[in-house]
Amino acid sequence: MSPETKLPKVGTTIFTVMSQLAAEHGAVNLGQGFPDFEVPARLVDALTRAMREGKNQYAPMTGIPALRQAIAAKTERCYGHRPDADSEVTVVSGASEAIFDAIHAVVRPGEEVIVLDPCYDSYEPSIDLAGGRAVHVPLDPRTFAVDWDRVRAAVTPKTRMLMINSPHNPSGAMFTPDDIAHLSALLRQTGIYLLSDEVYEHIVFDGVRHESVLRYPELRERAFVVSSFGKTYHCTGWKIGYCIAPPALSAEFRKVHQYNSFCSFAPAQWAFAEMIEAEPEHYEQLGAFYEAKRDRFRAQLSATRLQALPVAGGYFQLVDYSAISDLDDVAFCHWLTIEKGVTAIPLSPFYESAPANQRLARLCFAKNETTLDAAIERLIGL
Repeated sequence: MSPETKLPKVGTTIFTVMSQLAAEHGAVNLGQGFPDFEVPARLVDALTRAMREGKNQYAPMTGIPALRQAIAAKTERCYGHRPDADSEVTVVSGASEAIFDAIHAVVRPGEEVIVLDPCYDSYEPSIDLAGGRAVHVPLDPRTFAVDWDRVRAAVTPKTRMLMINSPHNPSGAMFTPDDIAHLSALLRQTGIYLLSDEVYEHIVFDGVRHESVLRYPELRERAFVVSSFGKTYHCTGWKIGYCIAPPALSAEFRKVHQYNSFCSFAPAQWAFAEMIEAEPEHYEQLGAFYEAKRDRFRAQLSATRLQALPVAGGYFQLVDYSAISDLDDVAFCHWLTIEKGVTAIPLSPFYESAPANQRLARLCFAKNETTLDAAIERLIGL
């Protein structure tokens, strides 16, 4: 007996599909977004020490106090705002859990959530499971800038939440101060909540400032701001993130978190608390670390017919392959994996309805130089 599916549009994620295909064909996997270099030594040592010291049982539901205090201090250092560690900071099992919890905390059946396409694939299923409806507003298909007139036109009396993501996955585009002004004006005198996905907050390039919602009192009073230790510290498999929200929103968020995962991996929390305080230069220098990788990879791509689009932040490079193939993006990424031995992610799964004839694929440059060199060697001649 088969149950009626609650997620009729959901199958196996494109990331899993392409990674499996990469493994089957021995391809260099630049698809799924994970680093293949080492976690900071201090962090590994701190994790090992925490486990050996017996810090292996349940953490407090909201996160260990030392980590919440470290997050609050780091937020003040970065964005000039110190959230209350007890009432506004919650540690969770990765940013995906934080997104799920925030949506379920406030979105009720029949309400609408505006998402900006292309967007990460977990957004809409989380909305669907809450009984809400995702309203998709497309970004500019080349620059991935927000058309605020289209966002404003999408607002209805049923709109409960707007979701934003900067630096943006998959494009790497970033919000500007002008975007913040438009966003503030749009939400002013409404009851619409804001979910700001800022997992790539420290991976920003060319001297540009990350416009965190936490910088702006008018926005943060209605916002869930989501961050990821996995992205910042090269340990995506640890699945630890956090959410900062005002006390009333955090209280509702924690109700969902409490019956979702309850708490997150305790030894890692102790390790992150130590790492944040002892080595702030890690996140302060992360943009420069990845900017060098971006620049080197883009220079290498110039030896191919793949056209590299601008990347302002994050660790993904979009490439236009229209000079190479007329295949749609899913077919092209399969062909690239099987015939050329390099795996990319197609862009269309990030959309409700992808632009017609868009020929873009996403490559991850959060890799060792040897990995990127091996990929380029196979791509030369395309």
